[in-house]
Amino acid sequence: MLKGLALTPPVIGRISIGKVVERNGKRLPEKDDEFTITSQVQMKDGWVNHPLDEALRKAPGTKLRSIPVRLLFDDPDLNLRANYTMFERISGRPMCVGNGESCRRSTSAGMQTLSCPSPEACDLAIGGNCKPYGRLNVRIGDEDELGSFVFRTTGFNSIRTLSARLRYFHAVSGGTLATLQLELRLRGKSTTQSHRAPIYYVDLTVRTGMTLAQAVAAAKTEAQERQALGFDQGALD
Repeated sequence: MLKGLALTPPVIGRISIGKVVERNGKRLPEKDDEFTITSQVQMKDGWVNHPLDEALRKAPGTKLRSIPVRLLFDDPDLNLRANYTMFERISGRPMCVGNGESCRRSTSAGMQTLSCPSPEACDLAIGGNCKPYGRLNVRIGDEDELGSFVFRTTGFNSIRTLSARLRYFHAVSGGTLATLQLELRLRGKSTTQSHRAPIYYVDLTVRTGMTLAQAVAAAKTEAQERQALGFDQGALD
């Protein structure tokens, strides 16, 4: 086994709430008001949609604003990884990754561990080069029970909301996150900073048509059934 190799959840697709558009000869990110589920294949016109994108829409052409999902792990921090990240603009490689206390930074002397004062107080982050960066891994459907779709975001609202929801669900379910029937939902709000224009962020709720009590009861029952079959969720975590 390679030493120092970071094991991350196997990804079979992507979830996004934006797209890349071309303006004045430049390809720029643009926010959207719906989810798009894509494969990991990118063509000249953009990412190729995953078959689930069309299957989950109630009718062709309708906006996809909720996705039924499951989680891979019982540990909230394994499902959502979030940190401050500064990327090198040309290569797209991370130059500095921190958590607000310490960071790993690529320097002329090699990789170093330094203090991380957060982007607002970091000289290296002047100009908005360092942003919060979150990656949420979820399961969609039952075709690959250990494969995941990844939602990547630099939106503080999405990261904060998802972090809180994961910890709430972990607490009320007794730690059985992996068997909860959940749903990703796209929500909108207006703020002073957005000049009253709607901004969209991602939330995590129990599945439509279920109460929290029903979802927790079903999760506990499924967790017991998995354990009886020999499924070791603790070892997976």
